[in-house]
Amino acid sequence: MKKTLTALTLGAATAALAVPALAEYPTRPIQMIVPFGAGGATDISARALATALNNVVPQPMVVSNRTGAGGATGSVAVRDADGDGYTLLFARVGSHTVNPAMNPNLPYTIDEFRFVGVYEINPVACVVNSNSDFNTIEDLIERVTNDPGSVIFSSAGVGSMPHIGTMMVLDAFGVEDIADAVIHIPTEGDGAALTAVLQGTSDIFCGSASPAVPFVEAGQMRPLLVTSSERLDAMDAPTVAEAGVPELRALVGWTGIAGPADLSDEAAEKWGEWLAEGVQDPEFQRILTSGGSVIELMSPEDSVQFVNDAYETFRAVVVALDLEID
Repeated sequence: MKKTLTALTLGAATAALAVPALAEYPTRPIQMIVPFGAGGATDISARALATALNNVVPQPMVVSNRTGAGGATGSVAVRDADGDGYTLLFARVGSHTVNPAMNPNLPYTIDEFRFVGVYEINPVACVVNSNSDFNTIEDLIERVTNDPGSVIFSSAGVGSMPHIGTMMVLDAFGVEDIADAVIHIPTEGDGAALTAVLQGTSDIFCGSASPAVPFVEAGQMRPLLVTSSERLDAMDAPTVAEAGVPELRALVGWTGIAGPADLSDEAAEKWGEWLAEGVQDPEFQRILTSGGSVIELMSPEDSVQFVNDAYETFRAVVVALDLEID
């Protein structure tokens, strides 16, 4: 009997050794989706973070832009992905607060995503071509008021932050019938919207400050207004408080990491650890703060609360200005 038990025990041990241990996440490259175009605020932030995480994440991160529908195309791709942690989204204010607030017919809802963490908050800046006749925000408002339809603004798409942001700025300065007062040119991202200003096909862009900074520093664009509490080092333009519209401090962008609603706990926990380390990278901090961004890593719970609160803020504006997309 003893020999039999010993034999059975050894056999069981041998069988157990033959079963491969479950590999620890991740075991292959991670697809990171940017739902807006190259050169925009989301793209700049995403690639800076991916670079910072190169020495933290044990597998390569493949960052790709999937543009369209104000961030909806890339967002849906992640919403429909497996929750195994190999397809994640750089969620943005446009894709997950502004667009949902403006378009109740979007093919996704905020609660169909699991947030790992919001890590960046950035102010909005209104910029014009350096050759523009608009030297101040008051110059622009005067033109819009006295000559409706003569001013064109570009955005990252219908339902994007620059779209509703421009509307909020005009409303704060008392412009009436905004939909008729200005002409909107939607593009595939902040970079394309800024290029329109640079080329003279758009008069103004009011969006996240970071992608506009290089143009301002090169003398190609002039900032008229920033929604930060203090003037930015890279953009010496009046703050909204200085301009007499302090309520526009609520107009800020943000970036975070999200996965499908069924994102695994293992992947979510790993990303929490990686983000905590990645945001401390000096070069990452330099890139983001040089554009006026504030690096603030929120917990998953705080991230959800922040995103929901931002949605409610923009939803109230949409209802007040009748900006809902049919």
